[in-house]
Amino acid sequence: MILIKTKKEIDYIRESCKIVAETLQLVKRYAEEGKTTLELDQIAEDYIRSNNAVPAFKGYSQSGSFDFPGSICSSIDDEVVHGIPSERVLKNGEILSVDVGVEKNGYFGDAAISIAVGELDMEKKRLMEITEKSLYLAIEQAVTGNRIGDIGYAIQHYVESAGFSVVRDLCGHGMGKYLHEEPQIPNYGKPSTGPLIKNGMTFAIEPMINLGKYNVHVADDGWTVLTSDGKASCHFEHSVAIVDGKAEILSKI
Repeated sequence: MILIKTKKEIDYIRESCKIVAETLQLVKRYAEEGKTTLELDQIAEDYIRSNNAVPAFKGYSQSGSFDFPGSICSSIDDEVVHGIPSERVLKNGEILSVDVGVEKNGYFGDAAISIAVGELDMEKKRLMEITEKSLYLAIEQAVTGNRIGDIGYAIQHYVESAGFSVVRDLCGHGMGKYLHEEPQIPNYGKPSTGPLIKNGMTFAIEPMINLGKYNVHVADDGWTVLTSDGKASCHFEHSVAIVDGKAEILSKI
């Protein structure tokens, strides 16, 4: 069931998303060659808790694996999403994708960015540009009267036209009272298909785009999703609310 939110509920979600956006910008400031992802995780957690909020990912459970130990997901190069913060040191030329979730007042916010560590090669630069652009093209389709399939189609058409591939095994999602709600938001699809977009809907759009093929697999840790061909991936995400017929980006500074 898709939960339609009241104005008051959207205000709560907006507050959580604001902390998410600020946390991402803080992590970006410190994400440089020589830093570990565990250091970035501590910076993020400290900031979230200083805002009387809770890191939504820490302790999150899923079937078949241990509870997630980090406050952020930190995924490097061929790690698509759900990378676990560790003593791994960032190196020049890597793409670091950071995903942050926050709970405050019983409502969730969720967003992600990809960060260039040092100087990227041209392929990776273009991958980042195309992925981020696809997110905003998708958001433009999040208007009343359209359907969820219009969002996925916008991403897929743009990304595949640029020569990259769309991860099929993962998708965006509704969010608000829960970190993951209906509807699912695939990053591919057919126009005019899927649930109708209505005022009061809140969801996260998150293209995950690969430099090579779209196939992925889960690492032995039960969390980290990797590209099957070992090529780089990129991830951008915003939470949006449908207000007055169009998408308001809740997680943008």
